[in-house]
Amino acid sequence: MISKLFENFNYLSLIGIALITYVTYYYYRYFTRINPLPGPFPFPYFGNLPQLYISNGGSLKKFFETNQKKYGDLFEFYFEVRFIGLNRIEQIQKLILASAKNPFIKKISNENGQGFHELGALGKGILLNQDYKSWSFNRNFFTQAILSPRFVNEAPNLVNELFNELESYWDRLYLKENAIKENRNKLDISVWFNLFTNDMIFALLTGERFYTMAGYFNELSDDEKAERPSALIDETVKFVNAIHKHFLGLLMFQFVSPFLRHYFPYFKKKSDDILQNLKFLNQRMDEIIKKRKQEIEDTPLDKPLPSDFLTSVIVANTPRDVNYNKIVDKEANRPMTDLEIRGILFDGIVGGTDTTANTVSYIIYYLSLYPDVKKKMLDEIDRNFQGDKKRPITRKDINNLKYCEAVIKEVSRIFPVVNSFPRCLEKPDEIAGYQWPADTMLRINIDAMNLNEDYWDEPNKFNPDRWMVEGFEPKKKAFVMFGGGLRLCPGRKLAMLELAGLIALIYRKYDIDVIDKKAPLKTESSIITACSELLVEIKLRN
Repeated sequence: MISKLFENFNYLSLIGIALITYVTYYYYRYFTRINPLPGPFPFPYFGNLPQLYISNGGSLKKFFETNQKKYGDLFEFYFEVRFIGLNRIEQIQKLILASAKNPFIKKISNENGQGFHELGALGKGILLNQDYKSWSFNRNFFTQAILSPRFVNEAPNLVNELFNELESYWDRLYLKENAIKENRNKLDISVWFNLFTNDMIFALLTGERFYTMAGYFNELSDDEKAERPSALIDETVKFVNAIHKHFLGLLMFQFVSPFLRHYFPYFKKKSDDILQNLKFLNQRMDEIIKKRKQEIEDTPLDKPLPSDFLTSVIVANTPRDVNYNKIVDKEANRPMTDLEIRGILFDGIVGGTDTTANTVSYIIYYLSLYPDVKKKMLDEIDRNFQGDKKRPITRKDINNLKYCEAVIKEVSRIFPVVNSFPRCLEKPDEIAGYQWPADTMLRINIDAMNLNEDYWDEPNKFNPDRWMVEGFEPKKKAFVMFGGGLRLCPGRKLAMLELAGLIALIYRKYDIDVIDKKAPLKTESSIITACSELLVEIKLRN
């Protein structure tokens, strides 16, 4: 009995010594760090996660805002590793320089990259790919596919098709005479926009129809059901939910230490669930790619192929490519492997859904708060469509909607969906007046630059007219709506096309107003700032 107590005591002593050693080493590194900057005090294993979750409710947007107010435009914080918070455009000029000689494409340090290694995300696709050669190869395919004339022309057609579907659900749920009489014309419009953009981006990228809008309609409707097979609806809803789970899981694998993910029950359960979810996603993606390859193989050479993104990247640099005979070095310009296709397809889906959906919700919110802006936009839409509320929207229409574009930019300035983004130094360099070693992690605070009076006249004022001044350019190019440098978002033109087209289709026919204009926006902020709820009243315009 006594010997057992001694064994337990020795075991606990070893654990205690190990903890004391680790804590001592942790704070030794902290107090001897290079270029000490002001910032919240970190804790072993947890870094500044307690300040993020306890003091700022888990909101990354609020965490940055709080620290900038307290510590200034240059501060440090710890999420597994040390990050340097950059809040001025002058501090990031090198990082957003679009030059192959100075690429700055690295996002994750070697020390901070273990979580993404576990996810199998490094070295694949575009978003998290840090190998310049591989990243450049993948981005070239992505850009060629997404900017091809056939693909760009297909986008407005799909916006029209899916908006007609969305209208059919709204008409039956909210706009029937009995719904209006019974005050049932109120809805959470943020949910509908998330579903619309999901169905839109999946169709554009994979060529397959997804039915998340139909699934939500079936949930809400007691009488009628969508004219889609229920098994197909369930399958697509499951897949889209898995995409969202993975997207949110990326934050934990970047900011939570491996020790917590592997041994702390709360984080271990979550990380295991995310890894299992990823297996399902990869399997489903591989099935989509295999099916499309077979369809291409079965299509006669004299028959046209679909215009979707997936088909384009599969046939690129193959005999089915219209430019194949022009390729001089066919070994250097090889086709993509299935793993590479899966990587860029996955990045396109992740990068093109939540960002667009939440931007539309914020546009609705700000237009409700600023009726003079809304009237100007309605006047432009009405002039363009001449009272026709049914004809399909075209690329020419979208190009004519300059004030709509100004509204999109101003909303993205004053309340951006992507509030910050990371960079990592590939080699030692000077940033913000300090010399930093290679592998230093930086976090660029977009909110701070978008609301800085040094770069904007009346930065806190919502004023789309600033974008209508001929020749207007933000001072020092302080507007980074789609990132910057070589990592500038390749899907930015598609995003603007989808946003302007959707806004025009909505407002030429419907009057939408936020129910409680005094209430603050309900959001959740992690990798992006997402609208968690936006209750509106909808009715037909006179």
